[in-house]
Amino acid sequence: MQVTDVFVCGGGPAGLAAAIAARLEGFDVVVADCFKPPIDKACGEGLMPDGVAALAELGVFPSEGESGAFCGIRFVEAGRSVEARFSQGAGRGLRRTTLHEILHRRASELGVRFRWSTQVLDVNDGVVRTGQEQIRAKWIIGADGIHSRIRERLGLGRGRRLGRRIGLRQHFKVQPWGEFMEIHWSDRGQAYVTPIGPEEVCVVVVGRERFRSVEASLSWFPELAARLRRAEIASEQRGAVTEGCLYDRVTSGCTALVGDASGSVDAIAGQGLALSFLQARELAKALKQGDLNLYEKAHRRIRRVPMFMSRSMLWMDRFGPVRHWMQRVFYREPRIFEQMLSVHVGIAPLTVLGSGGVLSLGLQILAAQEVWDCVQRL
Repeated sequence: MQVTDVFVCGGGPAGLAAAIAARLEGFDVVVADCFKPPIDKACGEGLMPDGVAALAELGVFPSEGESGAFCGIRFVEAGRSVEARFSQGAGRGLRRTTLHEILHRRASELGVRFRWSTQVLDVNDGVVRTGQEQIRAKWIIGADGIHSRIRERLGLGRGRRLGRRIGLRQHFKVQPWGEFMEIHWSDRGQAYVTPIGPEEVCVVVVGRERFRSVEASLSWFPELAARLRRAEIASEQRGAVTEGCLYDRVTSGCTALVGDASGSVDAIAGQGLALSFLQARELAKALKQGDLNLYEKAHRRIRRVPMFMSRSMLWMDRFGPVRHWMQRVFYREPRIFEQMLSVHVGIAPLTVLGSGGVLSLGLQILAAQEVWDCVQRL
């Protein structure tokens, strides 16, 4: 029987980030996954500044040639737009396969060992059983995604499901038309547009109901449809389910969960990858201290703001009058949108949105009567 310090079940971005972080703390690490690299998955392919910074702490730096940059977020709907710049840093967009290649390369440089095309059949009392071998590990990390078998095997599936939606992704060959990641809104869903290179954008459409294709859904977003009218399609479309899941615990014995296996926020927040990288760093610190309770506490702290922002934006998705009111507020007072974005990317604390925060103050001054009218309509 082989022996290792850390065994990671799942070789996607979350698993590779956890492996890298553990190696940086001096652990011997093995990663296993059913697939071979590069591993793809439908996602928005954008990293907010906090995600870029978390990658940098792992020694991963996407180059300008393999990614695109954006300086903030723009909301677009019905001929009106509002935008806010990041107060610190910039975001980067890159294809999911490119991100996986970069993480795989970094992990290989650090000496992580891999078991590709290998299914983990069972974990029990620190022993991982695959189809070919058994490996004893001091620590086991479950990074096997939203339908994690490791989570279910350990009885960590208790919690709450906070909604479920469908997303489709496609790439278009077109020069990005601005400095922002765009979110186009409609009563049917959202379209996220991320620059992923000098001549390419990623478009992800997410809705509550099934829809046929990205191209067909563009009729929901007239401004985006006009931008892409003559653009060449650069990839086949790929779909995925996005949902919010909040689990009571993310550790059991010598095993911990990271990434979507440990819970997830709806894609509307755009923070899934960043959450994985931040969790990986905190988990490695906890392993170094030999105390997974430290990771439990850190995990709850890390997910707090993305969960809050996800719920808030899902309210905007579900209730058109609320969304239209909020967008009017942002348009009339951009400082409020900038403050919200600073909280979203971890630059400002969530408390600034509390009773004494600028958002609360701004909403009271700008729209007290509009709030009442909106509630009445609901």
